[in-house]
Amino acid sequence: MQTTTKDTGETVIVPATVERDVYGQGYDWIQSLEGSGWYEVPGWGRDGWDLGSWPYIIFAAAVASDEKGQLFGYCTYVEGDVATRWYRSCEARNLAISREAFWYWASGQSDGPEALEGMDPQDFRQIDGLCEPYLPDYGK
Repeated sequence: MQTTTKDTGETVIVPATVERDVYGQGYDWIQSLEGSGWYEVPGWGRDGWDLGSWPYIIFAAAVASDEKGQLFGYCTYVEGDVATRWYRSCEARNLAISREAFWYWASGQSDGPEALEGMDPQDFRQIDGLCEPYLPDYGK
């Protein structure tokens, strides 16, 4: 599918997003990601705070490449509606995810850092560990 990167404004060809299954729900949508190049992202930030509120709000990410290098995408499934964004840099994509996660956390729609309680969801601020993607150790 053809789209424009949010950070550089380039027109690029990227993998199609898995659209919603009109008869299913969020968990069905997660299952449909398998083999598509997209993967669900359940936690975010250094401490792995909830990213979204399954099965109603789900984040997924993908990496693709073209002749200029890598492309980094993420999409959100919100009660059946799917929105996709692509970036040339991983850092720009991660900041965009952090901003959206901040909104859901500060608005109380998703469980996040206690430091955000009572904050205006539109007033994005950096907090310690927010923009660090959650990379679980899994005992390695």
